Amino acid sequence: MLAKRIIPCLDVRDGRVVKGVNFVNIRDAGDPVENAIYYDEQGADELVFLDITASHEKRKIILDVVEKTAADVFMPLTVGGGIRTMDDIRDLLNAGCDKVSINTTAIRDPEFIRRAAQRFGSQCIVVAIDAKRVHDSRFEIDAKRDVPDWLKDSKELQYLLIPEEGKREGKLWEIFTHGGRRPRGIDAVKWARFMEELGAGEILLTSMDRDGTKDGYDIELTRAVAEAVGIPVIASGGAGNLEHLYEALTEGKADAALAASIFHYREYTIEEAKRFLKERGVEVRL
Repeated sequence: MLAKRIIPCLDVRDGRVVKGVNFVNIRDAGDPVENAIYYDEQGADELVFLDITASHEKRKIILDVVEKTAADVFMPLTVGGGIRTMDDIRDLLNAGCDKVSINTTAIRDPEFIRRAAQRFGSQCIVVAIDAKRVHDSRFEIDAKRDVPDWLKDSKELQYLLIPEEGKREGKLWEIFTHGGRRPRGIDAVKWARFMEELGAGEILLTSMDRDGTKDGYDIELTRAVAEAVGIPVIASGGAGNLEHLYEALTEGKADAALAASIFHYREYTIEEAKRFLKERGVEVRL
């Protein structure tokens, strides 16, 4: 059995670590390189940097952060945010990251994932999915939902859309992009399976309903995606205590648990988290 992973996540804005609640109410949480060194010493299995204000103009900032981090830490590093081209992936890998996380560009052009996996290898292509529960029983593909043109025009891929009322089975989650600001009308579970088919090597799954709330992961969402794909799933959004990590890795069937606030503000250490899990029968690397 592969060991389950504990992954701290650093949201980076203009070279600083920040943290918010439900993707808003952002506050400062320190220097990214200092945080990375701390987590490396603590025994984190991997580290994720999400460049939440990424743009081509500011790309150099995150590249500098990655270079400095890679020089001082030895755990695998994943970087996401604003990745639009093959050159963006190449630059980040050359700067020292091991994997890249792609969200908006995958929605805009799914074939980008296939091309990236073929060029750089599936092992370094992570597809990030930001998902919200669908509560509106009158859910419609309307002006509020920015459904990609390629999906509107493809009868073969219409199954990816949230079905109309009366044609649904079970709970549903909708994908959002642009930092959680743009609903896309796409079923998150079906999208994860589609991304695996195109070559993604891992899914970074964030519940927008739980992000920053510390109320626990969306276990139903996590389990639904984990059961739908054969690639690793990283649970994200909502960790408030060590029990939540345990639930994501057992009930949620995730391969890794990502957390931010509980580690950033030193509520728990990585070592405490791993020992807690080990005592409850979860295979982790100590």
